[in-house]
Amino acid sequence: MRAYLHVDVDGAPNAYGPPGRPALDYEKHAHVGSKLSGKVVGYLTQRDRRTPIVQGPKDPYPGYYISTTGFYDRAVDDERDPRRYVDAGRINYVVLGDFGRQHHVKLGDLAAVYSSRTKKSVYAIVGDEGNPTGCEGSLALVRALGYAITDGKEDSVDDTEITIRYFPGSNPKHLFFGTQSKLDAAARGMHLSKQFDPH
Repeated sequence: MRAYLHVDVDGAPNAYGPPGRPALDYEKHAHVGSKLSGKVVGYLTQRDRRTPIVQGPKDPYPGYYISTTGFYDRAVDDERDPRRYVDAGRINYVVLGDFGRQHHVKLGDLAAVYSSRTKKSVYAIVGDEGNPTGCEGSLALVRALGYAITDGKEDSVDDTEITIRYFPGSNPKHLFFGTQSKLDAAARGMHLSKQFDPH
């Protein structure tokens, strides 16, 4: 799939926070349609579906909101544990859209991503969903591809210069990778690079 890439910071423990505290993204981007009036989809909320659930004193960013991703670590039962989700600041991930679904891609599958501008290619996991275009990737991904982007607030890869190659069924055990190096090792072990020709 050829794509541009909006930057997704969901899953990062400092993705969203209370007013006055530095975060990776604007509060409005955690809502459907990037409008504060829209449904909250970027972090956990109380039963009112508006009030954020915040991290505790032993969490990575106490007081910040608990940002979630569609793919998560099944070994962590507590949905309020920020470590349960794919950290957009540390892990390369792409967002599952309509194209991927039509080709039997599921959350947790692996992908190879290439930039025709920077000539860099990296491995990623299908870590989130919600954008039907699929033209969205984690902050870690765009940085690994060589783009000088520091947050999810304004910058994105606006030109269609990204090639995403999905590998459907490549993670049937729903393995969760806490570090990019573990994800890379798994992808190399599956010899995915032999199946990826970005041109």
